Amino acid sequence: MTTPSSKAQGSGVPAPDTAPAPDTSGTADTAPAPDAVPGRRRWLILAVASAAQFLAVLDMIAVNIAFPAIGADFRSASTAELSWVLNAYTIVLAALLVPAGRLADAIGGRRSFLTGIALFGLASLACGAAPGLGTLIVARVVQGVAAAVLVPTSLSLALPAFPPRERATAVGVWTAVSAVAASSGPVAGGLLAASDWRWIFLINPPVVLLAWVAGLRLLPRTGPVRGERRRLDPLGTLLVLLGTGALTTACVEAADWGYGAPATLGFLAAGLVVGALAVAHVRRHPDPVVDPALFRTRAFTAAALGLLSYFLAYGSALLAATLLFTGVWGWSPAGAGLAVTPWPLTVLVVSMLSGRIVRALGERTAALVGGLCFAAGPLWWLLLAGGDGAHYAVEFMPGLALTGLGAGLYQPVMFAAAGLLPARQLSLGSGVLMMSRQGGSALGVAALVVITGGAARPGLDALRAGWVFAAATAALAAVAGAALRTRVRTDDGERRGSGTDPIRHH
Repeated sequence: MTTPSSKAQGSGVPAPDTAPAPDTSGTADTAPAPDAVPGRRRWLILAVASAAQFLAVLDMIAVNIAFPAIGADFRSASTAELSWVLNAYTIVLAALLVPAGRLADAIGGRRSFLTGIALFGLASLACGAAPGLGTLIVARVVQGVAAAVLVPTSLSLALPAFPPRERATAVGVWTAVSAVAASSGPVAGGLLAASDWRWIFLINPPVVLLAWVAGLRLLPRTGPVRGERRRLDPLGTLLVLLGTGALTTACVEAADWGYGAPATLGFLAAGLVVGALAVAHVRRHPDPVVDPALFRTRAFTAAALGLLSYFLAYGSALLAATLLFTGVWGWSPAGAGLAVTPWPLTVLVVSMLSGRIVRALGERTAALVGGLCFAAGPLWWLLLAGGDGAHYAVEFMPGLALTGLGAGLYQPVMFAAAGLLPARQLSLGSGVLMMSRQGGSALGVAALVVITGGAARPGLDALRAGWVFAAATAALAAVAGAALRTRVRTDDGERRGSGTDPIRHH
């Protein structure tokens, strides 16, 4: 595989920290330069990409709320069998993010997006019309495949449409859409399930149709570098798929199987072994499914590790909050959902303002402050949260606002690091960052269950130990944010190191 140029011709993307030698083997990438996308059109591109992200996140959360209603329709199925309606989507999505990103870079983001959104709509129809549990689970698998294609592709299509100085704002909007989906998921799931759980899936096709038509008209035609032939890596793809799938399955199913159960330990061991084989393979293959050169870009490596740490904190903190409300404080699930609302609402507001904040503070400072704010939330609960919930507004809600503030600052900066990669690796890089998100969330939940001893209603002391874990992993995310460093190009073309926001110097 040839070495990518330090700055794709006309891409407007800052050169990576360890800039490789220029690639003279081919012509410029077919992706349009950011300044070639008119102002109004680039925001429409972002809207289309965000719609796909919204659907993928909403369907993950809303179905959890509808789980009892689905079980009532399939009374002969066991709880373990019903759980695959939830887990099939999560596992397949996590396992395919990286291979789907690589495929999108090879065939073009526009083609990949349109295929993925159409497949998501068809799978949603199949879910809504499923006559039996087996059909529903298969349709959910297909829906997970489609979501894996959509999620990294949506970000890789949106980023190049914006000049570097606006990318934090664009990713902030994209993050805010995820926050809206996450916060509206329980409400939408509950309302639709009250009528018929099938409506959770049947409301998707009209949105999918609009997004597909808009994408057909708006999305730029992209593809591989002219004159460059990408080699297939079927073995690497299989190893990544099996390794990620095994590890995700172990994390997702451990609560039901038992953390010391042979099945859990077997999947965990298999995932680690296959993962090691995948690493050895990609280091030798001339054009691997995951190019190790991605991680020679310091900012991208910091973003991948930082997002993993951040979502470890996120997954554990969110579950701990829910367990406190429904267990220790004895609130209803509806009351618990309402109590968590300040978190996503704060994320929404801060994410929409993140572009201005990042331009004022710089990327590294914004990420550092965001990680520390998130860590401050669990510390607030550790020090102040009591056992009765009588003073929720003082004991808990400020911590939710702190974590929301941290999330709104941290995520846009770290996800925007995908824009530092060459244009031909944007989808793959986005897939790696999304894998950090999915893997961190699953591991965070698993870690909290281990910390609390697997109790269905853990006590306050056990939850406090979980908050210590969340604060520690959020602090590690802040350290990764502080490690952000990119190279920027001066007017005379000379590259120089900068620990500040590359947007401000471009």
